[in-house]
Amino acid sequence: RNGDGRAVLRSSVREFLCSEAMHYLGIPTSRAASLVVSDDDVWRDQFYNGNIKKERSAIVLRLAKSWFRIGSLEILAHSGELDLLRRLLDFIIQEHFPSIAINDSNKYLEFFSTVVSETANLISLWMSVGFAHGVCNTDNFSLLSITIDYGPFGFMDSYDPNFVPNTSDDERRYKIGNQASVGQFNLSKLLQALKPLLDPRQKQLASQILKGYGEHYYSRFTELFKTKLGLLGENANDNYLIAFLLKVSLFC
Repeated sequence: RNGDGRAVLRSSVREFLCSEAMHYLGIPTSRAASLVVSDDDVWRDQFYNGNIKKERSAIVLRLAKSWFRIGSLEILAHSGELDLLRRLLDFIIQEHFPSIAINDSNKYLEFFSTVVSETANLISLWMSVGFAHGVCNTDNFSLLSITIDYGPFGFMDSYDPNFVPNTSDDERRYKIGNQASVGQFNLSKLLQALKPLLDPRQKQLASQILKGYGEHYYSRFTELFKTKLGLLGENANDNYLIAFLLKVSLFC
C-alpha cells in the first residue's frame, strides 16, 4: 500500500499514553515500556491536506502476556499445516489457559468458548469508554482478549456510532458502531481455523457457542452502562434508558 510502516514521534506518544490510560481504566491491554526517538526522518501529511512535512520517527516497545492473535491460527489452517496448528494451540492453552486440562478431549472447544466470552467482554469495555479501534481485523484481535494494537485509534468526544478513527477506512468498516459485529466476524474466522481439529459434535457445539456471542456482549454492555448510571437491580426500562441517553448525546 506504498507505506513505509514507520511511526512518527507524535503518534508514538499518543500510543504510549493511550495504552497506559486503558490499563488504568481497567481494560485488558498491552503496556508501553519505553519510547525511543530515532534519528531517521519520515515524510507525513499530518492533516491529510496535501501539506507534507518532515517528522522524526520513533519506536514504542510494548509488552503483553502474549502476542498470539486469531490470525496466528488462521494462517496455519489456511496453509493446511494442521500438525503445527495443533502444537501451537496446545502451547497457547498450556501457557495461558490454565483452567483447561491439556488432556481434555474438549480442550479446543473450551478454548473457543473462553475466547468468545472474553472477546465480547473486551469490546464491551471498549464501548464503555468510547474507545474505537481503527483496524479490527483478525491479525489485531488477541487470543487472550487484550488490546494489542494501537495503530489508528480514537476516543469519541460524544456518542456517534459512525465515529471512525482511521482516515484510510473510507468504507467505515471499522466504525465504532460496528465493533461488536466485527468481533463476531473475527470469531467466526477463528472457528473456521479450529474446525479441522474438531469432531462433528464439537463443531456443532462450537457453532452454538458462537451464536451466543451477541447475548454475552449485550449482557456485559448493559451491565457496564447500568453501573455508570448507578442503576441497581433489574428493571424492564433499563435498556430503554441506556438507549435513550445515548441517542440524546448523539444530538447534543
